[in-house]
Amino acid sequence: MDYALEVKNLSKTYKRSGFTLDNVSFRVPKGTIMGFVGENGAGKSTTIGCILNTIFRDKGEIYVLGKEMRDQDTNLRQRIGVVYDGDNFPGYYTAEQAGKVMRGIYRKWDDEYFEKYLDRFGLDKKQKIKTYSRGMTMKLAIGAALSHKPELLILDEATSGLDPVMREEMLEVFLEFIEDENHSILLSSHITSDLEKIADYITFLHEGKVILTAEKDEIRYNYGIMRCRDREFEALEEEDWIAWRKGDYQIDVLVPDREKAARKYKGAVIDHASVDEVMLLMVKGEKR
Repeated sequence: MDYALEVKNLSKTYKRSGFTLDNVSFRVPKGTIMGFVGENGAGKSTTIGCILNTIFRDKGEIYVLGKEMRDQDTNLRQRIGVVYDGDNFPGYYTAEQAGKVMRGIYRKWDDEYFEKYLDRFGLDKKQKIKTYSRGMTMKLAIGAALSHKPELLILDEATSGLDPVMREEMLEVFLEFIEDENHSILLSSHITSDLEKIADYITFLHEGKVILTAEKDEIRYNYGIMRCRDREFEALEEEDWIAWRKGDYQIDVLVPDREKAARKYKGAVIDHASVDEVMLLMVKGEKR
């Protein structure tokens, strides 16, 4: 299998805060979308910074489109589109001026593509970016990132702060992008409902560590939430569950194989697990 992105044993420590990114490893196959999930402060943005070499890593290897990511490799950077959570362009620019700047940076910049996205997103190219709404600025950043025809798109909370209609529109754009089997996306987000819709793989990051990386369908179809009373939970064998959390009326137990658990524990109530529920139990629950 060919990979658009490989992160191997990535580590970074901030001595002042004490935060450590601890041996983070995951891979994004070509032609897929990897959802990169974690609570605020989990280390998602630090990981992305290390991937792009805007943050110095203490150790680890990073390969982008089959090549090791190095500062001096400007050709490789030409093949990556990036959208950050926040200001991607100075507010005193217009969209037209932003396009001119991007044209001078990226060899494959396509003015027609950019105009197409401005029209599609309803953006006035003569309007100052500082007068745009949050949603409009993110649309501009996404349109600009796509207009230099990247092979890998890295999105850091690119849909956060958008209303549901705008988010749906952006998800459609991302799905169109990966219709080309050579295109891939790393989508960092805390909005798990978006990832449920479009991601092929999910990587969970918690307190600087990867606690799960798997195909989304494996999570959706294999994992389950068993609803137990105290006595039923005590009867469970440790090998059959990953984490549990006690509520007011029951104990929710995350199981890695829903069908196996149903065969073994006759009559048990086991529901399908959403990405959000899996993340909540793995982050907030008690682990074996």
